[in-house]
Amino acid sequence: METVLLARVQFALTVGFHYIFPAITIGMAWNLVWMLTRYLKTSDPVDRAVARFWIRIFALTFALGVATGITMEFQFGMNWASYSRFVGDIFGAPLAAEGILAFFLESSFLGILLFGERRVSKRVYWFSGLMVALGSTLSGFWIIVANSWQQTPAGYRIINGRAELVDFWAALFNPSTVPRFLHTIDGALIAGSFFILGISAYFLLRGEHREFAKRSFSIALFIGFFSSALIVPLGHFHGVQVAQTQPAKLAALEGIWETQSDAPLLIFGIPNREKEKTDFELGIRGLLSIGVGGTRDTVVQGLKDFPKDQWPPLLPSFASFHLMVGLGFYFVALTGLAVLLLWRKKLYDNRLFLWLTLFSLPLPIVANELGWMAAEIGRQPWVVYGLMRTEDAVSQVVPASQILTSIILFSLIYLLLFALWIYLLKHKINKGPDANDARDEGAREVAE
Repeated sequence: METVLLARVQFALTVGFHYIFPAITIGMAWNLVWMLTRYLKTSDPVDRAVARFWIRIFALTFALGVATGITMEFQFGMNWASYSRFVGDIFGAPLAAEGILAFFLESSFLGILLFGERRVSKRVYWFSGLMVALGSTLSGFWIIVANSWQQTPAGYRIINGRAELVDFWAALFNPSTVPRFLHTIDGALIAGSFFILGISAYFLLRGEHREFAKRSFSIALFIGFFSSALIVPLGHFHGVQVAQTQPAKLAALEGIWETQSDAPLLIFGIPNREKEKTDFELGIRGLLSIGVGGTRDTVVQGLKDFPKDQWPPLLPSFASFHLMVGLGFYFVALTGLAVLLLWRKKLYDNRLFLWLTLFSLPLPIVANELGWMAAEIGRQPWVVYGLMRTEDAVSQVVPASQILTSIILFSLIYLLLFALWIYLLKHKINKGPDANDARDEGAREVAE
């Protein structure tokens, strides 16, 4: 069991660290599309400076995402060989599609954004930004397809102890693919928008590059506000799917022990496994039943309906889910207040709110991490829900000592990579938008 625990810790470490960067870049990519659209329409030097600055920040963050994503591929063969043998026929297809159909699309057109502006027309330059955004989103889609199949397997049959693909479309659009994809991409839009909002607020607080910062802030605020507002119905859509396909997970996330109608939606509580109750619970009676079934008469299954050896870890599941939900409502409130202040023309000089925006920069990243924790911890003890337990998925020949050594080494490397990212990010922010962008644009207009 020690080997299983260490293998899980290592995978959680590498995936959790890697996911910082795709969550930011997917959201930033669609902000870049809007920035490039403005530049295409106006040819304003400020709009060019906005697009060029954030393209550089995007590229830096994208590079860290690529570097940290490679290690996960190797872990399937090293630490999770039994799992790889079981699902290889199914799991390999979306991973290959992600590399061929998404990653190369994103990285190729990113090269044009970085180095090809003077070699292509403005329309091609704008199109390159759109392809980068589409590629990053497609990359997320294929990864979510693979992970969703683990949550709600479909389109397979078991032959000689292996899951083999028999219906590609059923596996591709298994019951959780669409709600998980929409929820995850919307979470990334919030993360990318808040990233831009926070850095723009930093410029405004310092009184530097104000026109650049105001324009960046307004673009990110538009996307951040609408994506934050969407997270509530999309989260509900995903929750209904979990109730229908993974009732034990829902019971753990919501702290429900007894099967019941008129089930409460808990706002706070501490699940107590020994006493089989939730201590200090605070909730709204009937709201969970209404949420998953539309009526207070909807029956929600409790944990006691399932064998104890199929219960997820209760406190981590419950806490990560509720913290994520709480942060989601905070994002709605913060962006809503920002829109109100913008409408009243009091946004950019409100230093208290700008400080709040700056300190809120990492919170959507935290919320994305908490969401994945809730999803992955909540499906335990299954690595493939209902088909393969996590303890049966690990490699049989890799000793715990080697896994522990690799965890230590990965931690050191990731610490150095994160420090490097922060250092380079700080350098680019302190440098600010390149003053040559405006002059270069003027020269280009004269030449044209």
